[in-house]
Amino acid sequence: MNTKIADYLAKVQPVTPCLVVDLDVVAENFRRFRAALPDTRIFYAVKANPAPQILSLLADLGSCFDTASIPEIEMALAAGAGAERISFGNTIKKERDIARAYELGVRLFAFDSREELEKIARRAPGASVFCRILTSGEGAEWPLSRKFGCAPAMAESLMIEAARLGLVPYGLSFHVGSQQRDTGQWDTALATVGQLFRRLAEQGVQLRMVNMGGGFPTRYLRDIPTTEAYGQAILESLRTHFGNRIPDTIIEPGRGMVGNAGAIQTEVVLISRKSAEEQQRWVYLDIGRFGGLAETEGEAIRYPIRSDRDGEETEPAVIAGPTCDSADVLYEKLPYALPVSLEIGDKLLIEATGAYTTTYSAVAFNGFSPLQAHYI
Repeated sequence: MNTKIADYLAKVQPVTPCLVVDLDVVAENFRRFRAALPDTRIFYAVKANPAPQILSLLADLGSCFDTASIPEIEMALAAGAGAERISFGNTIKKERDIARAYELGVRLFAFDSREELEKIARRAPGASVFCRILTSGEGAEWPLSRKFGCAPAMAESLMIEAARLGLVPYGLSFHVGSQQRDTGQWDTALATVGQLFRRLAEQGVQLRMVNMGGGFPTRYLRDIPTTEAYGQAILESLRTHFGNRIPDTIIEPGRGMVGNAGAIQTEVVLISRKSAEEQQRWVYLDIGRFGGLAETEGEAIRYPIRSDRDGEETEPAVIAGPTCDSADVLYEKLPYALPVSLEIGDKLLIEATGAYTTTYSAVAFNGFSPLQAHYI
């Protein structure tokens, strides 16, 4: 339990549901990444939590920024990051957005198809580009789909094409899957990337950068490796696959940067059962999937949930949100053990919710306000 957040909630007693983020934890997470991978540039994934307080803090610490849209680019610039510290990492961009990013000074663009590469060549002449390759996502609690990335053979031909189109074929990228608990997954991807570097060099294309993506986890209900363990595994893989000619490297932590820095306080709205005979309770909260907890889809992310009644007798309970949508159920396949004495009006604390909550919160579904956030 974060005592700074607990003290804030006790003193301020903000209206629920609300997220409270401890900025000191964010700063410490950044320092840990920098210490674990000292020669690697950190591009914070803005989508995880784009709060100005977080962006300004990270900009002051020297972070770069991975952005997915023009508004995210503008937010990073407003936080004090120069355009040279910004990557347009989305592989699906409108031509006018590419042109606007270029106008703003951004010169680093991601792609994973010929069509996207041609758009960049038309709207961002001379820019540096990196091609994202597909990975399996094995070992990740939130595996990525095939929406992003291309086969390594295609990436090879596209980097040759990038040079022909007048762009700078800067490097390759991959993402091992969100909430990746297997440190060895970076080795598998780096082995493929190393082979591509060598094949392209034989064809006169000298790549200079590897973007190793995100995937660094937050601790939820299960222990995770330390940041230092990830750094050691990645450095060993880089030496194995690149020898003494290690390229420039980038990582894009999002969840691993801010996830453990935040907690959501929520109120119990209703406790009920579906029949007189049914033993299992349904506990309805004032936050659900549409209020910021979208990552409970498929019960993929299982957040730690605390109450003032912890330590008392518990029994399994289904947990659901407040909206008039049958999909707004957080945990039913694997119910949570909640105190038997839990009552309507009690407050619960959903921990490790600093990432992907405010940005997933609906604007006004069913008229509920977006998730309010406090940065301390």
